[in-house]
Amino acid sequence: MKVKLPGKLFVLLMAVHFTATAQHEEEPKKGFDKDKLFFGGNFGLSFGDYTLINVSPQVGYRFNQYLAAGAGLNFIYSSIRYRYYPSTADYKNNYGVAGMNIFGRVYPIEFALLQLQPELNYTWGKVKFYDGTPDAKLPGKMILSLLGGAVAVIPSRGGAFIVMVEYDLLQDDRSPYGKRAFFNFGYNFGF
Repeated sequence: MKVKLPGKLFVLLMAVHFTATAQHEEEPKKGFDKDKLFFGGNFGLSFGDYTLINVSPQVGYRFNQYLAAGAGLNFIYSSIRYRYYPSTADYKNNYGVAGMNIFGRVYPIEFALLQLQPELNYTWGKVKFYDGTPDAKLPGKMILSLLGGAVAVIPSRGGAFIVMVEYDLLQDDRSPYGKRAFFNFGYNFGF
């Protein structure tokens, strides 16, 4: 059995349906939206003949589905002990980095992004010799780096795991990132 609705009743029911549906849709917020903030960065520790301490927090803002930007601080300390057996020519390199960065991200697809990150870092260091040779000091120097990278994003509850490959495009001799591409693994909260 088919029920035939009069045309006016059908139009009235459709209008009520669309009105009710429209009331449940949220309008986009205008201005600053704290829900679009995310936090992350790098944190690493290693101790022994190779010691590394890396505390480099970042905060960012997701403008829309495709663009995000932010800023961060860098602090890296590394110490490498070189042992030559049975020689007494052992030595240790100590190296420090402190600075700041800004970054921009483009999300061409939902689970991948491209990032460009200019950094200004102050570097210093020294070499300690264990055979009586006087220590050698590496004078402090401001270093400009430009990191370019591609990132895979793995969403999780409350954030996202990130796997990033980066490269310092400026290649200063004292760049803290060396002359090769390097990997970062991390987590962004509030992604």
